[in-house]
Amino acid sequence: MFVYTMKASGLKFFAVVAVSVIVLASAVGILPSISASADVANVSTDYKNISTEEEMVDFLSKMGYEAEPVPIQVFEVNIPNNFNSIYEQYNEIQRSQGLNLKRYAGKDATVYVYKINNYEYDGNVFATLFIRNRRVIAGDICSKDGDGFVHGFENS
Repeated sequence: MFVYTMKASGLKFFAVVAVSVIVLASAVGILPSISASADVANVSTDYKNISTEEEMVDFLSKMGYEAEPVPIQVFEVNIPNNFNSIYEQYNEIQRSQGLNLKRYAGKDATVYVYKINNYEYDGNVFATLFIRNRRVIAGDICSKDGDGFVHGFENS
């Protein structure tokens, strides 16, 4: 067994303590974001490299939807740091399709809304895509007509 001792000055001692506190604080700061991204469905959908309107329409086409080529609405949104019950319910839809909005809490995203033409429903149907850094971070298929509905990209 090898034992090494050294005399630590007060400055060295406080430097070691300060570094330990910084490492611990960093670990505590990272753990909530790791747990926030856990427990999402494992899906094979590729949500990356989507930034142009053409790529978004192509993405929706791969999901089985015929979308108008131009979005009917585009706006910026800030994902809140603290989710209310509506965001929690919406995030459950996202988690079921392998996404998680909590990973983007406090961040901005651009929302694109497309009209869907081939959904078997008598009312208006729309696809909503939340895009951040060339990636779909959330989205849904919905209708506000009648009783309305909202579900993930795959109608299950």
